[in-house]
Amino acid sequence: MHERVRRVSTALREHGSAAMVVELPAPAPTAADAAAQLGCTVGAVANSLVFSVDDTPLLVLTSGAHRVDTRLLARLTGVGRGRIRRADPAFVLEVTGQEVGGVAPVGHPRPVRTLVDVALEGHGQVWAGAGMPHTVFPTTFAELVRMTGGEPVVVAAD
Repeated sequence: MHERVRRVSTALREHGSAAMVVELPAPAPTAADAAAQLGCTVGAVANSLVFSVDDTPLLVLTSGAHRVDTRLLARLTGVGRGRIRRADPAFVLEVTGQEVGGVAPVGHPRPVRTLVDVALEGHGQVWAGAGMPHTVFPTTFAELVRMTGGEPVVVAAD
């Protein structure tokens, strides 16, 4: 087991989750790739997206069916829209200890402020990244909020 996946598994146990990491047959860098391999809807895949808000990390766990609206993020964080941007791969690795395409909601070196897309609540089971592009774990919206200390919010305009 890769060290990044081990850290995620350990974090899951520390947060009281019984979830087991699942290794997919192929890397799934997008929600659509993961959904196809898991046999679920793309909306049931929780994308872990890292943003930089004035060089402070913000993790957004969003439904794979959504595109995050940075105007909404700006309002939620109380900053101007131009001060929020998708983090570059080096920043993501530094903040999470994981590479883009495999970022998990837990298992980071330090806590990261987290917003959780309320659209994930509409799925009984949600799949989240587990540290590598080919690993995921099953969870629920409520468990994601609890484990991450995340704030349930609307992150996409309909």
